Amino acid sequence: MIRFLTFFSLSITLFMSSLFLPKNDSLSKNIEKQVQKEIRKTFNVEIFNLEQNTFKIPNNSFLQASTFLEIRTQETLQGYAFIGTAPSKTDSFEYLVLLNKDLIIVKAKVLIYREDYGGEIGSKRWLSQFISKDRFSILGYGKEIIPISGATISVKSMTSSINHLLQSLQGFEIETTP
Repeated sequence: MIRFLTFFSLSITLFMSSLFLPKNDSLSKNIEKQVQKEIRKTFNVEIFNLEQNTFKIPNNSFLQASTFLEIRTQETLQGYAFIGTAPSKTDSFEYLVLLNKDLIIVKAKVLIYREDYGGEIGSKRWLSQFISKDRFSILGYGKEIIPISGATISVKSMTSSINHLLQSLQGFEIETTP
């Protein structure tokens, strides 16, 4: 059993590193295009830079890998992009959380979902439950976050991952402009 778990963990780590750390430490092309599209729509900007932020969101059982980026136009901070990977029933899925300068969620989107069932977690209506949540919010499955029949594991995973992100951000210092 320990060998299987070690092999499984190593496989997930190698797979995730191929998604998030391809050439030049950039995101995979597919994810990168989706992230850029969502940033343009959400922040109403055409030209921007994504810069790696040194703040690390620690992994846990629901958050398997992540990237935390600053969204900048010229020298001005627009907000933050968080790309995370969370487990589903038999695989994992990637999602995007866009936060404004004050670390309030302005958009959540499932980027890649690999299961045959439970894809409803990608619906705009369901994901809108995360909008306006900040680092002091606590999200409860079945309370603040509505369950989805057939997607229980993915819904719990997404809810726990975003809770972990928000709680981790309590130690983040917001950039202030002079």
